[in-house]
Amino acid sequence: MRFKKSLKYLFFIGFIGVLSFLYGFTSKRNSTKKVTAVRVSFQENKRNFLTQEIVNKLLIQNNKTVVDQPKSVIDLYGLEKKISENPYVEKVAVFLTIGGVLKSKVKQRLPIARITGNGTSYYIDKQGVKVPLSLNYSARALLVSGVDSAADIQLILPLIFAILEDDFLQKEVVGIIKSDANTFQFSVRSGDYKVDFGTLDRMKIKFSMLKAFYNTTFKNKTIQDYKMITLKYHNQVVCTK
Repeated sequence: MRFKKSLKYLFFIGFIGVLSFLYGFTSKRNSTKKVTAVRVSFQENKRNFLTQEIVNKLLIQNNKTVVDQPKSVIDLYGLEKKISENPYVEKVAVFLTIGGVLKSKVKQRLPIARITGNGTSYYIDKQGVKVPLSLNYSARALLVSGVDSAADIQLILPLIFAILEDDFLQKEVVGIIKSDANTFQFSVRSGDYKVDFGTLDRMKIKFSMLKAFYNTTFKNKTIQDYKMITLKYHNQVVCTK
C-alpha cells in the first residue's frame, strides 16, 4: 500500500515536471516569435477622423514599426497609451494574437456640436471633450456660438442632448447662440426666423409648445410670416412678425 502511494506521488511529481518543462519551452519559443503584421479596426466600421495609416504611424516602438520585432519586447500598454493620447480617440485596445498579429481596436470620439467664436472652432463629444477640426473629415454637427469656457460646455450639453434625441428637432435646429445671460436662441432649417428659447428651465415644456406651434403653422402655411418665435414666457408662445 505504501509502495503504491509512493508511486502515485512520484508520478504526480513527474507529471508536474513535464508540464513545467513544456510550459517553459512554449513560453520561450513564443517570446522569440516576431510580430508578423498589424491590423487596425474601427468600432462600427466608422473611420471618420482617423485612418488605418494614421493609427499605424502611432504603433511605433524603439523608433521603428512593431512588425518584425520580438513579441516579448512589445509594450502593449505603452502602445495603447500612445494611441489614446490622440484627440480623436475615445477608447482603444491593443493586443497580440498567438500567430503574432498585433491588433488595435479603436473607438473614435463622436462630435455632437461644433463650437465657433473668438477666432477658434472645434467639436465637442457627448462628454463635452474638445475635439479639434480635421482635414480628413468634416462632421455634420450643431453649430454653437457664445460658448467660452468648460462651464459653458457643461451648461449647454443637456440642451444639445434634448435636440439630438428628438427626430424632428434634430433635423430642424441647425444652430444655437448662447448669450452672456445664459439664454439661448436657435437658427432653424425651415426658415429665416429665430427661436428665442430663453433659459434652460422647463426645457421639455418649451419644446412641446414649439412642436405644437410648428404643427399648426406648418399646416396653415403661416410659419414664414414670423421673424421671431419666443418660448421664454410661461406656458405661451409669443411671435413677432
